Amino acid sequence: MDTTREYKIGDFAKLVGLTTFTLRYYENEGLIQPHRNRNGRRFYTTQDSRWVGFLLHLKGTGMTMTELKQYVQLRAQGDQTIAQRKALLRQVQTRCRNEIAERKANLTILNHKIDWYDGKLTHEISDDESFADYLKKFNENS
Repeated sequence: MDTTREYKIGDFAKLVGLTTFTLRYYENEGLIQPHRNRNGRRFYTTQDSRWVGFLLHLKGTGMTMTELKQYVQLRAQGDQTIAQRKALLRQVQTRCRNEIAERKANLTILNHKIDWYDGKLTHEISDDESFADYLKKFNENS
């Protein structure tokens, strides 16, 4: 992969799937540091796209902006902060897993509601059976 290629901000935004506004925001927040040419214009490299990709993965786990900034600051300090970075990532990992479990539980209820509607439409579920009664069947089985 060519790490020497230079991208203007608009081209880089397209490459990483962000807007130029977001890239400037990330720069202002200290998450990314674009390079500058001799005229002072910002540019990015392929290596920068990998870094932004990793930041987006972290963001996708629910990592807050404060946590992202903390991670970036720790990373900039070098390998002596690996234990701190790992602890931060573990904290985010736990929260993310809890959020996934909560979403799965909510999705299960949603699926049951859809099935209940299907049963009402096909008359497989009696008109007088409430959704709460329908759910009791699943709670008894678990």
